[in-house]
Amino acid sequence: MNFKEQIYSVVDIETTGNRMSGNRITEICIVRLLGDQVLEKYTTLVDPEILIPDFITGLTGIDNEMVAAAPLFADVAVEIERMTRDSIFVAHNVNFDYNIIRNEFKRLGHDFKRKKLCTVRLSRELIPGMNSYSLGKLCNSLGISLNNRHRAEGDTDATVILFKKLLEKDVDGTAFTNFLKGSNKEGTFPPHLDRAQFHDLPEVPGVYLFKNQARKVIYVGKAINLRKRVLSHFYSKTSKSYLMCQEIYYIEHIPTGNELVALLQEADLIQEYYPKFNSAQKKPRKAYQILHYKNQIGVIQFAVGLVKSYDYSVVTHYDRAHAVEQLEKLCADFNLCPRYCSFKTPEDCKNHYKLQKCKGVCKKEELVSLYNIRANQAIKALHNQNPNYIIKQKGRTIEESCFVMVKDGEYQGYGFVDQYASISSIEDCEDYIDRKAANYHTNQIIRSYLKKYGVQNVVYDPAEIK
Repeated sequence: MNFKEQIYSVVDIETTGNRMSGNRITEICIVRLLGDQVLEKYTTLVDPEILIPDFITGLTGIDNEMVAAAPLFADVAVEIERMTRDSIFVAHNVNFDYNIIRNEFKRLGHDFKRKKLCTVRLSRELIPGMNSYSLGKLCNSLGISLNNRHRAEGDTDATVILFKKLLEKDVDGTAFTNFLKGSNKEGTFPPHLDRAQFHDLPEVPGVYLFKNQARKVIYVGKAINLRKRVLSHFYSKTSKSYLMCQEIYYIEHIPTGNELVALLQEADLIQEYYPKFNSAQKKPRKAYQILHYKNQIGVIQFAVGLVKSYDYSVVTHYDRAHAVEQLEKLCADFNLCPRYCSFKTPEDCKNHYKLQKCKGVCKKEELVSLYNIRANQAIKALHNQNPNYIIKQKGRTIEESCFVMVKDGEYQGYGFVDQYASISSIEDCEDYIDRKAANYHTNQIIRSYLKKYGVQNVVYDPAEIK
């Protein structure tokens, strides 16, 4: 293909700035080229049929009054189709403009398909080493006049000049050909991300963090294979993935050596950074405990309550139903009184629908001292259900191993040790542990691991740790 004899449509749009599915066009400009020769230009405001937010007006200068008398997209769709027909669709960060226009056509019941080229990606390929590839900074670096910034015509005119420069630099058409290939996945690559950062990703388990231009974490994920997982975001066609990719400037990765620690570290980092594009694991979850205390008549009473609501608590749960289920079992196993386990009962505890072994302490038919003996046995049994153990895992290299520590039934953190280090007790692990806060998600991760693998790699007896 002779790219200097090809027809191109250089496009820029301004929008209402909402998420992809609800983002509406407020202005559009199209310059139709034959090679580097301008054939015609079309520009118009568009009534988006929704309110324009104040922050968008502040950026573009386009307000609701300006578009009140403008045509609807349906009124200009024929002209947009004509201006882009039989041409290659060109834009700076092309997927944004292309997908917004495509969605507008979908609303009208029409499909919009064009071959496309991105001047951001072409610039990275043909003009490497620039500090920034945003349109404003790139034009400033290259001496391209950019008037009326963040208006469709001003940005389109600048993009046309940039595109002509790129056309001149790609003498043999190699870059243009590569980006036009239908099988080329680079077309989905985040436009602001330096490819070297992606190529530096290892194919090992770990955690990755996407950061925006201000280096703020916008997404945290875990992976068994870091490179493959990160690349899957770039292939994704969902609105969320597309919008996220537009904000990615940097990738940070942390190898973990194994999936379990990757999951735990992901949960910890989400709680730390509260990233914009993570929807799961951000909502706080209440924690419940099985509590015990002596009531006014000296009977040891049990209840399920929120964490820290009492001084004396035994087992922590992140699901109230699990706590109630365990307390019901405790009541049955030790012949405790349902009333003194805080279960609703009729006047006669022995008529409880499920728990019918009360020996009558609630009716003074059993001595409180005898009842409390069984209650203390129940407390001891609960403590015994909270063992100290570690889960052994692979390290980040063949020279090290990894452990996840659980103490008194509660997740403590993880650590990496030289495989030849002398570890003979849980206390020895304390010297290597990276201590973390337990929460609902870490609890669920460890529960799921134990459910899937059982006691495999679990060491309960410190003497067995090697």
